[in-house]
Amino acid sequence: MQFSIEQRERYTEVSGKGRLNMVTAPLLREVVAQAVGDGRTRIVLNLGEIIFMDSSGLGALIGCLKVARQAGGDLRIACVQPQVKMVLELTSMHRVLAPHPTVEEAFGND
Repeated sequence: MQFSIEQRERYTEVSGKGRLNMVTAPLLREVVAQAVGDGRTRIVLNLGEIIFMDSSGLGALIGCLKVARQAGGDLRIACVQPQVKMVLELTSMHRVLAPHPTVEEAFGND
């Protein structure tokens, strides 16, 4: 799995495709840590093409959120697919990482 990074006007968009699991979760953490290390602390994870997420993927999301917030920024998620949404809801993580309908709406008027 590859993750792409695009710098937008007010945030950095990180996108992936496929499965966010124990194999790919470390890569997501690395990509977000690199972006934050480069000073891009407002991150939107575009999950529109992530069709599956397990507990390792969930752990990666939490880790990425922590990295962004420790740097004075924030991490938000957008375009969440049904299986990923189910995992977020079953673990109540949707309260911490509220899914946004689109990438553009993730930071809204912030």
